[in-house]
Amino acid sequence: MSGHDYDAVNYWKANLRLIFGSLIVWALVSYGFAILLRPMVAGIPIGGTDLGFWFAQQGSILTFIGLIFHYAWRMNRLDEKFGVHEE
Repeated sequence: MSGHDYDAVNYWKANLRLIFGSLIVWALVSYGFAILLRPMVAGIPIGGTDLGFWFAQQGSILTFIGLIFHYAWRMNRLDEKFGVHEE
């Protein structure tokens, strides 16, 4: 295996770790806190409602938007690290 192939393998491994990490955070926030864990976070007030309802209505959307920016920032760093960034 040449050095270029090895870098491509490591690049995609890092990319997949980032994708799976983002999906885990997204699932935890949107499905976990808003649905499954809602009874546990129901007593925590935020913005005039409980935390579970907030995650279901706004928190999961805001988290998803944050994940998009985080993914773009991290991918730019990965692209530079592996020499595949745009000029």
